[in-house]
Amino acid sequence: MEKVQGEMEIERWERSEEISDAEKKVIQETWSRVYANCEDVGVSILIRFFVSFPSAKQYFSQFKHMEDPLEMERSLQLRKHARRVMGAINTVVENLNDSEKVSSVLALVGKAHALKHKVEPIYFKKLTGVMLEVIAEEYANDFTPEAHGAWTKMKTLIYTHVTAAYKEDALGAGGGSSTEGTEVLPDT
Repeated sequence: MEKVQGEMEIERWERSEEISDAEKKVIQETWSRVYANCEDVGVSILIRFFVSFPSAKQYFSQFKHMEDPLEMERSLQLRKHARRVMGAINTVVENLNDSEKVSSVLALVGKAHALKHKVEPIYFKKLTGVMLEVIAEEYANDFTPEAHGAWTKMKTLIYTHVTAAYKEDALGAGGGSSTEGTEVLPDT
């Protein structure tokens, strides 16, 4: 059964720790192997995400009614979205030493999902958690405890930066819940 966590959980999870230079290197080394299979890994992440959190499919008109993981795997729209998700993560990983670029890329993702796609921010936490699970399973030999710690910080960095757009939107709209209008990753 799907569990949607409340704002208290979100707030506890929002503070990102600084990623050290050694951790950045571990993330980039791990990611280079993952990104070599970009589409397949991205599809695996999205399928697990949608199977674990079926309510997330509501934001995707092209595949929101798909229940069968094999049907999802064959969906050209899902594959296209998987490539977009992986491409955004790749841009972040490649630019870990440029905090302004990382902030800029993730702010764009956040704004698109908050304003245009109206995705609830909790789904970013769920998606990044699933991403970590899939990478850890599919690349178990590379996913040492050191890599897990570094990727946990990366997961938090992505979530924190993306969901900051929701807070800006709420402040700009005269206040409001930080969970108003958010998405996981948009229709194409």
